[in-house]
Amino acid sequence: MAAPETRYARTSDGVHIAYQVFGQGEMDVVFVWGIFSHVELLWEHEASAHYLRRLGSFSRVIHFDKRGTGLSDRACPLPTLEDQMDDVLAVMDAVGSERAALIGGGDAGLLCMLFAAAHPERTAALVLSSTRPRITRAHDFPWGPDPEIWHQSLEYLSDYWGQGVSRDVAAPTQADPASRAWWARLERYSLSPGSIMPFWRMLEQTDVRPVLPSVHVPTLVTHRTHDPYVEVAAGRYVAEQIPGAHFVELAGHDHPGWGEGADTELDHIEEMLTGARRGQEPDRVLATVLFTDIVGSTEQASELGDRRWREMLADHDEIGREEIDRHRGRWVKSTGDGVLATFDGPARAIRCAQRLGARTRQRGLRLRAGIHTGEVEQLGDDIGGIAVHIAARVAALAPPDRVVVSRTVVDLVAGSGVGFEDHGEHALKGVPGRWRLFTVAASRPQ
Repeated sequence: MAAPETRYARTSDGVHIAYQVFGQGEMDVVFVWGIFSHVELLWEHEASAHYLRRLGSFSRVIHFDKRGTGLSDRACPLPTLEDQMDDVLAVMDAVGSERAALIGGGDAGLLCMLFAAAHPERTAALVLSSTRPRITRAHDFPWGPDPEIWHQSLEYLSDYWGQGVSRDVAAPTQADPASRAWWARLERYSLSPGSIMPFWRMLEQTDVRPVLPSVHVPTLVTHRTHDPYVEVAAGRYVAEQIPGAHFVELAGHDHPGWGEGADTELDHIEEMLTGARRGQEPDRVLATVLFTDIVGSTEQASELGDRRWREMLADHDEIGREEIDRHRGRWVKSTGDGVLATFDGPARAIRCAQRLGARTRQRGLRLRAGIHTGEVEQLGDDIGGIAVHIAARVAALAPPDRVVVSRTVVDLVAGSGVGFEDHGEHALKGVPGRWRLFTVAASRPQ
C-alpha cells in the first residue's frame, strides 16, 4: 500500500488538521498516537507502516495529526483535550464518518477515553494501546513516575530533542542505526524543542480517572508486559475501571503499538472490531453540566412586580440560549430563575458561564454558577442522574458573580488557561462524602 494523500480538515475554531484516509474495511477506525505524530513520516518506517497497512486491511482508517503537531497547524494555543476532541470530530465530519472505532496509543489514550465517554453516539468501539489515565503517580495511583523524576526526564528530552533519544526509552528493541535516525526525524517533525515542555506539562495536569466508569462502548485494552514507558499495571487499572473492558497483556519490551509484538496486538484488534455488533443507542453519556441561579430572585420579583419580572426572566433566558449556543452547548431547560445546560467539554462551560454572568449583570441580574463533569442519563429532552444533582449543589455554594466547579472539572481543563482558587471541602446534600470545590479565577469573559 502506497502512502495515502494528506488532506486538511478545518475545526470549528479555524484550525487546520492534517489527515489521511486509507483502507477498504467496512468499519471506520480513527487512529491517534500520542505526542509523536506525523502522518507522512509514519509511512517511512517499516514497523509503523506495517502497523498502518494491517489496520487498513480490515477497516477504513482515518489517521491525523493533532493540532500543534506534525503537519497540522502549529501557530495556535496549546491544545487541551477539549480542543483535541474537536480535531477528531472535524476529521470524522470531513470524511463523512458518522461512527468510528477509536484506537488511542500512548498518551492519546487520554483523549480517546474522554471522547468515547462524551461522544458515545460517534464511537463504535474503543481500543487503548499502552496507555494510562494520568501521567505521574499520586497517592491513589502508584503506577507512574515521581513528579520530580518526570521533570528531570523532560529536561533531558528537551536538551537532546531531535537526536532520537525517545527511541531509547520507548522502543529499545529497534536498536539499529536506521531506526534511531527515523526516531530523530519523528521527534523533529512532530514538535519543536520549545513545544515539548508545555505539551507535557499540560498532560501532567490532566487526570481522566473520573471519566473511566462513564465509557459505555466496547473496549479493548492492550499493554506489553515490559513496556518501558508505562507500567502494565496502569493498563490493568484502566481496564478494571471501564465497564466490560477486555484486557490483553502482550509479550514485548516496546511502548508503541507498532513495536515488538505488533501483529499479536493487531490480531486482537481485528478480532474485536470485525466481530463487534452495534448495540442500542446509549442513554447515558459523559457531559459537563452547568447550573446557573439568579441571586436574590425572590426579592427582585417582589420589588419589580410580576410583569417586569417576567420580562427580565425572558431576557435572561434569551441571553442564556445565545451564549450556550455560542459555546456549543445544549440548552436543556430553564429552571425558573436559572438555566440548565450541558457541554461536551468543561472549558466551554466555564467560558459560557462567565459570559452569561457578564451579560446579565449589565441588565441588573447577578448570577451564581456551578459546573460538574460526570455521567448523565438522557431523558428525552431532559437529563438526570447524580452528575446533575452534584452540579446543582455546587451552584448553590457559589458566591454571587462567581463560577464554582468540582475537582473533576479542574483535572480536565489543564492547559486551557483557566485559573482556579480553592473553595474548600463541602458536604453536598444527598451526595456521599466530602467534595473539594474550586472557584474560577476572575477573568475577562470571551
